[in-house]
Amino acid sequence: MYVFCVNQAESIRVAAVMFSTERLLISLPRDDQAAAMLDFAVRNREHLKPWNPPEPDGLYTFEHWRDTVAKCAATFDANTAVHFWLSPNEHPDRVIGSIGYSQIARGPFCSCVLGYQIDREYEKRGLMNEALHATNRYMFEEQKLHRIAANYRPENVRSGRLLARLGFRIEGFAKDYLFIDGAWRDHVLTSIANDAFNAGWLIQK
Repeated sequence: MYVFCVNQAESIRVAAVMFSTERLLISLPRDDQAAAMLDFAVRNREHLKPWNPPEPDGLYTFEHWRDTVAKCAATFDANTAVHFWLSPNEHPDRVIGSIGYSQIARGPFCSCVLGYQIDREYEKRGLMNEALHATNRYMFEEQKLHRIAANYRPENVRSGRLLARLGFRIEGFAKDYLFIDGAWRDHVLTSIANDAFNAGWLIQK
């Protein structure tokens, strides 16, 4: 179920898209979550380091995450990216993961690129699988995209298994694809297509 709330008073349309799954609350980043996302980043610094690009300046400051909320709202409004932060139902004030759909392209490509991360304390529970089922559906049904691409390092076997369970298919292999953890890293390229895509959506968007 999707819940949409739009603050018409803002010059930038700030929409609150929220999901409630069996175990998670999923929403667009909100101002009141900035401190919780900072806590997530600090807790998981070493855990996420092997899979992340170089850290931006100020990553471990409240100001960075407050600004990130505003940037996420702006890219959502511009229809170029959609970002979600995840919280457990029993601890709605805690952020335990994030999902991002970036590089949204319309027209005949009608695609985006998926990225995600989960708190080390919440791994191996199927929570990211649960979250991505909901958010991928949103991107197909509400954002009306045809294709979601997701790429992972070959060493990240668990990520590859997760994507396979979600229906992503391997499309290729990219040498020195992204600068991650201090070096250029190879990536496996995958994607999933929207079987219910309506060509009329290309005109609407």
